[in-house]
Amino acid sequence: MPKKVNKKKVELLSPVSSFETLKAAILAGCDAVYLSGKKYGARAYAKNFTDHELIEALNYAHLYNVKVYVTVNTLIYEREMDDFLEYIFFLHKNGVDAVIMQDIGAMDVVRKIFPNLEIHASTQMNIHSKESAQLLQKLKIKRAVLAREMNLSLIKEIKEDVDLELEVFVQGALCVCYSGLCLMSSMIGGRSGNRGTCAQCCRMPYSLIKDGKKIKKEEYLLSTKDLCTLKYLDQLLEIGVDSLKIEGRMKRCEYVFFTTYLYRKAIDSYYENGYVSIKEEDITSLKKLFNRGFTKGFLFQEENDSFIHSYRPNHMGVFFGDVIKRGKDFFLLKLEDDLNVQDGIRLVDSDIGFLVQEMYQKNKKVKSAKKGEIVEIRKKIPSCGKVVKTTDFKQLQEIRTKLKEEKKLPLSMHLEAKIGQPLRLFLTYQDDKVAIESSYIVEKSRTSQTTKKDIKEKLSQLNDTIYYLSNLTFSSDDDIFIPVFRLKELRREGVEKLNEKRLQRKDVVRCEYKIEVKDYKREQKKAILVDTDKQVVGYDEVYNYQDMDNTTLKLNRILERHEKRDKRVLVSDLGSLLVYRNVVADFSFNVVNSYSIAFLHSLGVDKVTLSYELTYDEIKEILNSYHKRYQKHPNVEVIVDSYPEVMVCKYLLDGDFLEDKFHNRFPIRIRDGFMHLYFYKRKILTDDFYKIGVNSIRYHKEL
Repeated sequence: MPKKVNKKKVELLSPVSSFETLKAAILAGCDAVYLSGKKYGARAYAKNFTDHELIEALNYAHLYNVKVYVTVNTLIYEREMDDFLEYIFFLHKNGVDAVIMQDIGAMDVVRKIFPNLEIHASTQMNIHSKESAQLLQKLKIKRAVLAREMNLSLIKEIKEDVDLELEVFVQGALCVCYSGLCLMSSMIGGRSGNRGTCAQCCRMPYSLIKDGKKIKKEEYLLSTKDLCTLKYLDQLLEIGVDSLKIEGRMKRCEYVFFTTYLYRKAIDSYYENGYVSIKEEDITSLKKLFNRGFTKGFLFQEENDSFIHSYRPNHMGVFFGDVIKRGKDFFLLKLEDDLNVQDGIRLVDSDIGFLVQEMYQKNKKVKSAKKGEIVEIRKKIPSCGKVVKTTDFKQLQEIRTKLKEEKKLPLSMHLEAKIGQPLRLFLTYQDDKVAIESSYIVEKSRTSQTTKKDIKEKLSQLNDTIYYLSNLTFSSDDDIFIPVFRLKELRREGVEKLNEKRLQRKDVVRCEYKIEVKDYKREQKKAILVDTDKQVVGYDEVYNYQDMDNTTLKLNRILERHEKRDKRVLVSDLGSLLVYRNVVADFSFNVVNSYSIAFLHSLGVDKVTLSYELTYDEIKEILNSYHKRYQKHPNVEVIVDSYPEVMVCKYLLDGDFLEDKFHNRFPIRIRDGFMHLYFYKRKILTDDFYKIGVNSIRYHKEL
């Protein structure tokens, strides 16, 4: 018996990086897309859209009733804020449906200046608890893109208790670190993931050191499999989440089309039948386009070991045969799937990949071979073994043929043609109706009559539009004459007027940015972070992982549940700002501008730790701007001596160090079920931070 389904249909949200992929996603059936302009997007190396292209994309998508969310999800530096706000204004006035944001200060400014602009909290904002979702609700943020480490039961709890739209990743690449909290690429090479330039250090090989020994050597120990939830989608749909998100703005057009198509098929089958109808061959077809191995992720409680694929960090392909014999310059391949010329294959053991340019059966050249057959490929290889297909030429050709199709929308028309009266045309698409009146006065025919068939033929010529004529009715006299060009003119003007109405935008409301902040006195203090049950002296504030008297308790960076505490705490997550009163905000709030400091102070945060990614001059600029704008002094802290914590992961490694190919060793610590990875060398800052207005400097001695 079919299950009772949630009445509100979930949104299918697809990734877009170009006009080509936008058309592909819409053709495949998405409800919304997310994309980026040339600025402030966390995929800086995607093609992305110019301002002019953004306007075109917004208009194109909106005519198809597809929403457009623009990612402005990098951290926004002080020097960028004016330009950033003008960019937000540009997006708002051109009808963007929402902006996706990471930076907490920029988010606060945007929600106050543009109260009618919908804001979605990016997954980089690390929303992983009910309390963090409740804070967003309090701030009137429309939607949270949840951390990909959240499980189904916690999402269900939030959905039931918090009035907030929830967006969940269901397909594509995963980060091994909680999004927004990874500093590895930034520390190693200055390419910040929080600025859209991640170098994907997690996809590099590492060795695992335990008790002084290499227990794993040069494996991809941090390289996650790709998320795929097609088989389990009904569980998410039963909860009633608001949006299902496909990752893939760096993927090719065919991938975007096919993943959207499959998830559209799965979602529709659930609402029609009460269950998700997806076949194993659908999953296999998806794997052919791109996969690093598939995982159901922490969303569905994937086992720790199966979350990572240590063999390789990129496309795995699909197993389809074995090399059963090899000679000096050939090999024989027994097929477990069809093979065609121009397919891409890779020999697993030797990691040799190539396109099949020609193949033979019984010394005759063939273009294709079937499952179960044996083919000869004339190429020298080092060994026998398993073979995977990395490109299916026939599949790509089929998708590319579909991509040439154009999605058309049904348009109804009604023509009024009364002798002696102006010719009128009424056009209707869904709830939108327009009327066009011609300057032509309908005449009685003298020689040739204009028939209804003639009229329909001319009004049906909509090939240069997104519509097709689904219904045509008449209020007309008999024996009339209408010049052909008048019908064409009416049709063209009618479609233009209809589109203009459908693209009508609301007026932008622009308000003044206001905020109340406390004025702190200027001080010169020292703080230290330790992990010890012994008292530490010589510092104005001691942060301790141990809950000891006369110290500030360092809470876990990830808190899915928040215990009640009365003492002063050093916190790392948004939920803690709602729960605790005597609070120091740690570096993981990614504070890189004065607005973020003011926002945290306005929520009652006593002291704000600045981001590791700031330079001395940038900190000076932030403090000068704060003084100038608010006429008050902030209470900020800078970490001057530490092994920076570059990752926090739900995935665990059983070892003491990760060693890279340069023999740099990254310390590993497991705390309360989470893995913390530290930079391989100590970062020491010797600048005079007190001189520019920093109240406190901090030392880390927790390793």
